[in-house]
Amino acid sequence: MRISSMRLSLPAKILILLLLAVFAVGCHREKKQDETEILPVDQMYSTAKEALMQGNEGKAIRYYQRLIARFPFGAYTEQAQLELAFAQYKDGKEDEALSTINRFIKTYPTQKNIAYAYYLRGIVNFDRDRGFLANWANQDPTKREMASTLQSFEDFGELVTKFPDSRYTPDARQRMIYLRDNLSRAQVDVARYYYKRAAYVAAINRCRDILERFDRTPAAGDALAIMVLSYKALGQDKLASDSERVLKLNYPDHPYFAGHWPDYGHWWMRLVPFHG
Repeated sequence: MRISSMRLSLPAKILILLLLAVFAVGCHREKKQDETEILPVDQMYSTAKEALMQGNEGKAIRYYQRLIARFPFGAYTEQAQLELAFAQYKDGKEDEALSTINRFIKTYPTQKNIAYAYYLRGIVNFDRDRGFLANWANQDPTKREMASTLQSFEDFGELVTKFPDSRYTPDARQRMIYLRDNLSRAQVDVARYYYKRAAYVAAINRCRDILERFDRTPAAGDALAIMVLSYKALGQDKLASDSERVLKLNYPDHPYFAGHWPDYGHWWMRLVPFHG
């Protein structure tokens, strides 16, 4: 007796088709992921580099990271770590970028592109505080965080000291000037804040710090002027006179001498954005 072929109901056929479709998609994804497991190091690097150049940071990061895991040694791996850090920075992953850079500096202190690692670390921290001016006016100046700005200044300073002839050093010097001016003006704003609230001793101490750390910046003149006003408010006429004499000697055209200072307007609006 011949057994007839089994006939499936319509719902069963649909279920089988759906299962086959899911299986096909799964195989396709598995095949796509497997590419990072089977490509040789040079192709892994070129694929990651191309993705980075095209602005596909996510793909670049994935390929760079897998390359480093599969091939932990060699020239491709060293360069991949630097470019991974750049891709992470471009993708808005600053903490990951800094971690990658610091690991690179620790592992390859004499690598031929080590100067770029220091430069990129400064750039990452430089850009982390780019938005701080947007909310500056509405914040208590004594509570404003500028840790990334300070770190960026130190990063660039380390580059300039260790690699004075690097191609990145001239730009780092210009950024340091910009950062130093911003940092000093931020401290002046804190001193003004204290002075306006009659916290004269705190204002004077802040001004002294400015003069010690930022003596060659325009903010130093403002610091001296605040010291003069604070000493006068405290009845310390001798110290006020001494501070005024130093201010006159070094900043003869300071607005203080025109009688319309301090201005409690938003000093940060006068800053010129950096153009690298």
